[in-house]
Amino acid sequence: MEAATAATKSFNAPESKLHFLDYWRIIRIRKTVILAVFLLVAITTTLVTFILPESFASTVRMKVEKDIGDVAGLGADRYAGGFDPYWLQTEFETIQSKSILNQVITNANMMLHKKWAEKLHVDELPLDLTYSMLKHQIDVRQSRNTSLIEIRVISDDKNEAANIANEIATIYKKTRTSQRLEMSKSGIKSLKTQWADQDKVVTNLQSAADKLRTDLHISDVEAAGYGASQTLEPETLRKLEMLRIEAQTEYATINSLYQSLTNLSRPQLKKAVSTSSPDQQLGTLLEQLATAEQKWAVIVETYGADHPETKSTRRLLDQITQQVSDRLEGILEGLRVKTVQYKAKLDELQAEVEKAKQGDNAAAIARRPYFQMKRDLENAQQIREKLWIRIMQEEVEASIPKSGIVDVIDPAEPGLRPVRPNKFMNITLGIIVGLAVGIGLAFFIEYLDTSVKTIDDVERALQAPVLGVIPQNVGSLLDEGPDSPHAEAYRVLRTNIMFSQKDPKLNTITVVSGGAGEGKSTTIFNLASVFAQNGQRVLIVDSDLRRPSIHKILKVSNSIGLTNYLLKQNTLEEVIQTTPLSTLDFLPSGKLPSSSMGVLSSAQMKELIKELKQRYDWVFFDSPPIMGVSDASILSSEVDMVLQVIQYRRYPQPMTIRAKQMIEKVGGNLLGIVLNNISMASDENYYYYSGYYYDYYSKQDDEDAAPEKRAKKDETKVEIKPKY
Repeated sequence: MEAATAATKSFNAPESKLHFLDYWRIIRIRKTVILAVFLLVAITTTLVTFILPESFASTVRMKVEKDIGDVAGLGADRYAGGFDPYWLQTEFETIQSKSILNQVITNANMMLHKKWAEKLHVDELPLDLTYSMLKHQIDVRQSRNTSLIEIRVISDDKNEAANIANEIATIYKKTRTSQRLEMSKSGIKSLKTQWADQDKVVTNLQSAADKLRTDLHISDVEAAGYGASQTLEPETLRKLEMLRIEAQTEYATINSLYQSLTNLSRPQLKKAVSTSSPDQQLGTLLEQLATAEQKWAVIVETYGADHPETKSTRRLLDQITQQVSDRLEGILEGLRVKTVQYKAKLDELQAEVEKAKQGDNAAAIARRPYFQMKRDLENAQQIREKLWIRIMQEEVEASIPKSGIVDVIDPAEPGLRPVRPNKFMNITLGIIVGLAVGIGLAFFIEYLDTSVKTIDDVERALQAPVLGVIPQNVGSLLDEGPDSPHAEAYRVLRTNIMFSQKDPKLNTITVVSGGAGEGKSTTIFNLASVFAQNGQRVLIVDSDLRRPSIHKILKVSNSIGLTNYLLKQNTLEEVIQTTPLSTLDFLPSGKLPSSSMGVLSSAQMKELIKELKQRYDWVFFDSPPIMGVSDASILSSEVDMVLQVIQYRRYPQPMTIRAKQMIEKVGGNLLGIVLNNISMASDENYYYYSGYYYDYYSKQDDEDAAPEKRAKKDETKVEIKPKY
């Protein structure tokens, strides 16, 4: 027993990995919920769609431009301004504003507030309410990939929808045109007012400037300038300054020449004067001096120094030399006189320049207010001229037609067919939404359902192997026969139990469950039948003393049984009964007196188990639910092996976990889990455990098998008698 328990505890549950088939399994299992929600939503949507009143739509398309004329104005660029991404959005809101729609509502051709009041059977609709209703019926949008504006109006009257759409476009166009005209008039009026004010400023400045000119004795030539630089004083000062600079240059030149010649020797002076200050008389004397020197040299060589001719020539030479010297002195004296003259002229001009400067500064300071006022006057005149030009431009712009700012491209026409309700779209959405809601609800219910759903859930939660999977609607195998498709599920369970049996001496088994109605009695009965059909001696003990049920399966009396034996009222041979299967015996529970609670925990019960272990190959004990009843815990601790039955999708997992813990707590040897009442048709995860066998048997010829089944059924109707 300890080895088997250790094997169970060391069982490794498979890891949980979601697969597409897991989702498909949920859909198949919850198909009723999905179908119900789907039909509810789809049918409701269809009914509402056909009940809703029909609505028609009419659309008017307009080409809307910024405020430009049909032709360019004075100095205006017709296509200036560039693309403005927010301009169209602004116009959308303008079209839907009260300033436009209220005109549509109160228009004499429309009178929507009265017309809709009659339709709603009220005296009168307030303007604000009518506006809200109308705004709800219109949709303004940009035509795709264009700058056109579409105004779409929906109404239950197709003619009304077209009329409203065209009226909105008409009023919007009139409003844009009138607003632009009013703005132009208002702007021109404001510009003219400003021009008149500016003209007064110019007139006042002109009078003040003329008075200053008269007071300051400013000539026409001076008045034509823009400042002190245009008066006579600066011109006189410039001329005097030019003369001073010339005189200073001449003085510097002559003084430099005089100083350089004064410091030279006579021979150097002769050479320098002939080049720096040429003189005709000095040139003639120098030529005569050269001739006389040549002549004197020849005569001296010919006649000697004492000859009269020589002396005469010498006297002539001395005379000419003296004349040259005198002439050089005269030239130097002339240069000195010129230097003095130039210096005097320079000093005189310098004094006049200083005097002119003082006069010019005084005149500039005195005349500065006039020239400042003259500049102010000219600025004011420029502003006045610009204002006048702007007025002329605006008047021209205002006179240019602006029919192109709003142009209706496609007028609205009555719709040919209703746009609401869109039956195809509504029904399609109803089908899609119904299917989505149904599937979502199915998954939500599945999420809230914490009961056992798959073998992996059991093995992961209980850490115990699943030994068998029992399908739905299983009855007694004695009635169905050994060839029943359901029998194979119990044969698989029997095989797994035998492989889990570590010791041949361990031959007593009880089947427990966490709650009532999980199918433990049917499971233990059919399991015992399978063991008995295999030729082994088997006994079924109905130890569920509070609610015995196996005697009902066998259709035998429960008047005497286990309780009678434990209370020593009858012998074992008297309480054990036979069944239609020769290798299968049955021990009923008997009637349980209210004073004999806890009889299963008696020593007599333990002795009975030992006795039965020796008499039979396998002994199966039915038990009550382990939750809340102590009998199941007592049996789990006294028998060799325990199977826990869990009904598919019945009780929450914590309950089954608690039942397993109670078995282990009392020392029970839990072999594994039996999943009961599995729907093979709705859950393909369990199909591989018993489905193939079921399909195999279901394909047999029912007509050939029918006589044999009827014969076996007749054999099972024999009277059941006590074995001993």
